[in-house]
Amino acid sequence: MAATLNPWPTTRQGAKDHSVTTLQFLLLAHGQTVTVDGVFGAQTGDAVRAFQWTKNLPDNGIVCPDTWAALVVEVGPGARGNAVRGLQREFRTEVDGEFGPATEQAVRAFQESAAIPADGVAGRTTWQALVGGVRSASMRQAA
Repeated sequence: MAATLNPWPTTRQGAKDHSVTTLQFLLLAHGQTVTVDGVFGAQTGDAVRAFQWTKNLPDNGIVCPDTWAALVVEVGPGARGNAVRGLQREFRTEVDGEFGPATEQAVRAFQESAAIPADGVAGRTTWQALVGGVRSASMRQAA
């Protein structure tokens, strides 16, 4: 059974949850300058606006579903860089920026637990499940 993904979160200035750290790593992956500190402050807001401007998105500094979708970087075995660091931070594994066997194993295990096809590659669906969450089958039946 396929997963029912929660919508992408709307992330804005003042936020201090795990999605902010992931956002900051994804901004770095796109060449923006930001400190990865888990706090959506002025610097992160400026980086979001600059990124949005480059993608012809409304440059309001609010990370909505369209901005998240543009930020996502598909990563898989052999990939390196800040998007991989963001993924590793989500999984609380060693953050070395190299998508090796341990990262692939964490991705596959997460995909299986979230009822996402377990291909070991973090694409749009995997990122959305990580950042926004997945509703369980029991929650879907109650909804």
